[in-house]
Amino acid sequence: VAITTRLLVSHLSGIRHYEKDITKVKEEKEKANRAFKLIKSYQDKEQKEKEGKGIEKTDSVKPRKEHEGEVKSRNSKPGRRDKEFEQEEYYLKEKFESVIESLKIFKNDPLFFKPGDQFLYSTYGFTLLSAVVERVSGQKFTDYMLKMFRDLDMLSTVVDDNEAMIYNRARCYVYNKKGRLVNAPYVDNSYKWAGGGFLSSVGDLLKFGNALLYSYQAGQFKKTNGKLLPGYLKPDTVAMMWTPVPKTEVSWDRDGKYAMAWAVVEKKQQYGCCRQQRHYASHTGGAVGASSVLLILPEELDSEAIDTGLVAPPRGVIVSIICNMQSVSLSSTALKIAREFDKEKWAQ
Repeated sequence: VAITTRLLVSHLSGIRHYEKDITKVKEEKEKANRAFKLIKSYQDKEQKEKEGKGIEKTDSVKPRKEHEGEVKSRNSKPGRRDKEFEQEEYYLKEKFESVIESLKIFKNDPLFFKPGDQFLYSTYGFTLLSAVVERVSGQKFTDYMLKMFRDLDMLSTVVDDNEAMIYNRARCYVYNKKGRLVNAPYVDNSYKWAGGGFLSSVGDLLKFGNALLYSYQAGQFKKTNGKLLPGYLKPDTVAMMWTPVPKTEVSWDRDGKYAMAWAVVEKKQQYGCCRQQRHYASHTGGAVGASSVLLILPEELDSEAIDTGLVAPPRGVIVSIICNMQSVSLSSTALKIAREFDKEKWAQ
């Protein structure tokens, strides 16, 4: 078989995640699909009832099973243990000197399916992707990323190195089996720099979101007389990254599909005066003792504003949340916050 970088970045490679038993993975997927069908049938019934009464229905987000980037969080209550974090490989303490060396963890394991056939979120797929970046760039993956972070002015974003003294590094927490708050156990993330090995701040993630949103929208502003600087990425590149890929799914947002390293919800409205689906991109993140989310809700720009040059990119709402607690569901909260700021803007 052939595994391309596009398959890796959209989690269609067939490379395993932390669970080595494909039977257990299939069982979990079937359970999730059954639960989704029940929720969907209830929502459809509720929608029909409200349509019959002539009531406008706007977007509503019910608590759902989250992936938290690496994590299938279950809208955790204090003390509730997440099965995902029962996987032994979350707690590796071995220090790998290179990305190539860390491939030994999974390189001899069989693929779960033929590449391109199915979606399976895989941290190790991104480990392999980082090895590709390393070979193509001719630099260590971490050095390559840190240079990029400097370009983006993300000066607080660093490698999560246990030995280094990192200014303002937070302590991380988990709940133990008795439901008590305890310090997160020691882990070494050198086996998965690309999938969960960096520390950042809310401010840096906002800079990252704004840089992407600027790049995405910059191509729409034609009459700028050369005053508009180019984006960090080409507009077409971001548009490609935010275009849903067939056969993918998003466990933390059932309206969405996976794109290229982003979950994306497309603009959609089926009925007048009923539920409107806005276009946005997001991703959750989770590790031992920490949870996060970054959501980008682009403003729907009208041609008059673009042509007159009265506004300039980035236009939209960026929401970033980071907490030093394991298995916290944040995506629905981020979306609610984004909508509130969006409503406030239009109210002005």
